[in-house]
Amino acid sequence: MNLLDIGTIEAICTAGYGDSFAALGMHADGALSVRAFLPDATACIVIEQASGRRLAALTLIDARGLFAGTIPRRKKPFTYQLAVSWGEQEVLLDDPYCFAPILGEMDVWLLAEGTHHRPFEKLGAHPQQIDGIDGVVFAVWAPNAQRVAVVGDFNGWDGRRHGMRLRQECGVWEIFLPAVSLGACYKFEILGMDGVRNLKADPYAFAAELRPGTASVVAGCPSKVIEFMGREAANHNPIAIYEVHLASWRCVPEEGQRSLNWHELAAQLLPYVKDLGFTHIELLPISEFPFDGSWGYQPLGLYAPTARFGTAADFSYFVRAAHAMDLGVLLDWVPGHFPCDSFGLAQFDGTPLFEHSDPREGFHHDWKTLIYNYGRNEVKNYLIGNALYWIERFGVDGLRVDAVASMLYRDYSRPAGQWLPNEFGGRENLEAIAFLREMSEILASECPHAVTFAEESTSFPRVTRAAKQGGLGFNYKWNMGWMHDSLSYMHIDPIYRQHHHNQMTFSLMYVFDEEFVLPLSHDEVVHGKGSILSRMPGDTWQQFANLRAYYAFMWAHPGKKLLFMGSEWGQIREWSHLHSLDWHLLESAWHRGVQALVRDLNQSYQDQPALYEMDSSPSGFKWIVGDDALNSVFVFTRHAADSNDFVLVISNFTPEVRHTYRIGVPLAGRYIEIINTDSTYYQGSNVGNRECQTDNIASHQYPQSISITIPPLATLYLKWLGDKTEY
Repeated sequence: MNLLDIGTIEAICTAGYGDSFAALGMHADGALSVRAFLPDATACIVIEQASGRRLAALTLIDARGLFAGTIPRRKKPFTYQLAVSWGEQEVLLDDPYCFAPILGEMDVWLLAEGTHHRPFEKLGAHPQQIDGIDGVVFAVWAPNAQRVAVVGDFNGWDGRRHGMRLRQECGVWEIFLPAVSLGACYKFEILGMDGVRNLKADPYAFAAELRPGTASVVAGCPSKVIEFMGREAANHNPIAIYEVHLASWRCVPEEGQRSLNWHELAAQLLPYVKDLGFTHIELLPISEFPFDGSWGYQPLGLYAPTARFGTAADFSYFVRAAHAMDLGVLLDWVPGHFPCDSFGLAQFDGTPLFEHSDPREGFHHDWKTLIYNYGRNEVKNYLIGNALYWIERFGVDGLRVDAVASMLYRDYSRPAGQWLPNEFGGRENLEAIAFLREMSEILASECPHAVTFAEESTSFPRVTRAAKQGGLGFNYKWNMGWMHDSLSYMHIDPIYRQHHHNQMTFSLMYVFDEEFVLPLSHDEVVHGKGSILSRMPGDTWQQFANLRAYYAFMWAHPGKKLLFMGSEWGQIREWSHLHSLDWHLLESAWHRGVQALVRDLNQSYQDQPALYEMDSSPSGFKWIVGDDALNSVFVFTRHAADSNDFVLVISNFTPEVRHTYRIGVPLAGRYIEIINTDSTYYQGSNVGNRECQTDNIASHQYPQSISITIPPLATLYLKWLGDKTEY
């Protein structure tokens, strides 16, 4: 029996009918009828699954593949299969349209309310068994679409075949497709209200094709990590981060400069980072992205580890291997914008679903990308769920949130007249601020072991204060001011540094306002800036001496540490994602010297609580000589919680040796050098003191002092070894 009118038949056969479950499958509409759309099939027979009996042959009512018929002497629906003939081949199929709705009432309610913190558990593609039948549940949020269908290599990418069911309460379309297996490629064919049809990758896909392919791949959601294995990253602990762009860290020249995969990276990168003494490794974005030149900062598959390095299981292996070495893993995470590629999130259901409709709110001029609509609950949950996903499902130790400043301000990089003020007439993006606070609170509650880092370059207040205290709730903020000032100072010829002394001291005016990380990141070695080494003035000796002195100054300055790959040995040329780091440079003693210094700095940093324990407290730092601009000398002490546990730090940023330089010190006794960047071990000139004894000569507000020789273009760390007699 066929109860479909001509218009409905035409819509089904042209992929224009939005309620496929109402038309196809088994229906008790007077008589028990079955309808199926099977393009190019020549016959279709309904089989009772329980008995295997062939009950009825369906009639081809439209040559494009629409079959219909009634089941004689049956009134109640039953479980059935379809025996479908394509030419001489007959295939037994489970009909997707015989299954009941999949999402439960609670899931629908939470998704509709926008409070499902882990929407990835319901949306996307999930291998599942229903009524004893193996297949995949597909679900996608597209509330404004006329019709959504799953297309893939399992149905010839034919959008007419598998139209989905709309759960109108939450705007989610769903379907269970039997016999679809892991590794199948798929997309969603979405018919918008404007009549335009688009193929879209799954926003919640757990895997994707390797570029230039753009399809999603059925992979299944990774299992939850039961036990957190990473190292703690609390403020009172040392944190030294090695930032790496995986595709260009090291390549295989014998295979056309192929990048290493996750297993190779675990075997080569992790031991290297561990040997250098770093505590954490930070990966530039690994969510799937189409354009290599974006370095991952324009992701279109937030839930899919990029196929460039292997599978999600391979990435899990990498994280476990890092934890086994007591290395934390941090991910660069991009919730601030997404690219406009047609297969991605842009105009996802024919409307600006994930982004703002007004380009004055929703378009980045700098990056030509779209901005998430943080005021929409479903979008917030898409992002917050993704943060939880990486931490809970892979065990990563934290997230560095990219471009936070661009999220906080509506006028970010926009001229007057091209941005809209908030409801109070201000420039702050109140919705983005609320999103960041909510994300921070949820992560603090659900994943208290994980840490978050904000790349925030403005003076926005309380970035690292709890949301309930009016802050954004991040654990750390990148100290961009220190980075810009100190690199600017180091770029100046030493003869002129006396006129820029404040560039090295100004950061101490605000360094205790937030919990800071000192970043020498990838952004400082691209876009014509050159490498860190190439920005140092002078001949080869002076360049390397400057670099070593600067690194030691950085490691002693309050704040956690971050260094981009290649900078640890003094990469010469500017970094490019197109080629591997210049590992051959380590054949030179100059570069080996820098690498050895970084290793020793990390070791001293972790061995000396004074260098990290009181990072965010004014009592952890004290200037002794902060005003000797004429000699470009800086002297300060770093203190642990035990005030008698301190490190004396001395920097000379000129190529002149400072003989008999007198420095007041907190305690009388012997002092020994634990770091001297001018040591021959680092290819320096070997000027130094080894150890020295205090004199009863008052200096710098202390009753005792030491007289030392300060090497040229060098930084010294001195440790007190004598008795604890205080004056």
